[in-house]
Amino acid sequence: MKKLFIAFWRRNLAFSELAVVSNLEYRFNFFIDAFVQPLITVGIELLMWFAIFEAANAAQIGGFGRENYLAYGVWAPFLGRIAVSWMYESMMVEEVASGSINVILTRPISFYEYYLSQLMGYKIATTLISMVAPLAVSFIFDLPIHYSRLPIAIGLVFYYLFLVHTLSFLISTFAFYMTRVRSLTLVKNLTLWLLAGELVPIDLMPPAIAKILLLSPFPAGVYTPVAYITGRAGSDLVLQSFISVTISTVIAMAVGAWLWRKGLQSYTGTGA
Repeated sequence: MKKLFIAFWRRNLAFSELAVVSNLEYRFNFFIDAFVQPLITVGIELLMWFAIFEAANAAQIGGFGRENYLAYGVWAPFLGRIAVSWMYESMMVEEVASGSINVILTRPISFYEYYLSQLMGYKIATTLISMVAPLAVSFIFDLPIHYSRLPIAIGLVFYYLFLVHTLSFLISTFAFYMTRVRSLTLVKNLTLWLLAGELVPIDLMPPAIAKILLLSPFPAGVYTPVAYITGRAGSDLVLQSFISVTISTVIAMAVGAWLWRKGLQSYTGTGA
C-alpha cells in the first residue's frame, strides 16, 4: 500500500511539473497570465468600488465600509482566477472529441488524474507569482485583511478546484455524445463566475437568494474565502463550504465516471 501511495504521488508530481515546464516555454504568455492580467483586474476593481462609493455618497453599503469592499475587489478576482480551469477543460474536450485519448488511455494514469495533475501544477505556479499583486495593494491601501487566515482561504479555493476539475471532466464526457461541447464550457464558467460571488458579493444579493447560494458549493471559489480573510464571515462558513464542496464533488465524480464508462464503450465499439 505504501509503495502504491508513493508511486501515485510521484506520478502526479511528474505531470504537475510537466504542466509548469510546458507553460514556461511560452514565458511571455505565462507572465501575462500570472502577473499582468491580475494587476489590470485589480486596478479595474478598485476604480469600480471607488466610483460606487463616490456615487452613493455613503460611508457604508450593506453594512460594510469602503475599505472592506476595496479588499473584496482586490482579492475576489485573484481567487476567482485560481478557481477556473477553462484552458484544461478545453484540452480535455478536444482530446475526447478528436479521438486522441488513445495516447492517454495507454498510459498508467487515468484521463481524470492526468489533467488534474497538470491543472494543480499550473495553478500552484501562477498563484505563487500572482499573489504579489493583491498582497502589495493590500499593504499600500492598508486594507482590512486577516493575513493569518490566508492559508485556510487559499486551501479552500484549491479544494474547490477538485470540484471545478470534476465538472470539467463531466463536461468533457459529453464530447462522446454531441458536438459543440465548448459552448457548455462557456456557460459553465459564466455561471460559476456569478454564483461564486466574484461579480457581486453574495451578501448584497436578495436575502433568499443569498441564503440558497451560501448552502451551495460555489461560493467556496470566491465569496467564502474572501469573506473569511476580510472578516465578513467566520470559520463556520468555511467549514460549511468544505462539506458542501466534498458532497458536490462526490456526486459530480459519480455522474462523470458513469458517463465516461458509457462513452468509452461507444468509443471503443465504433473504433473512433
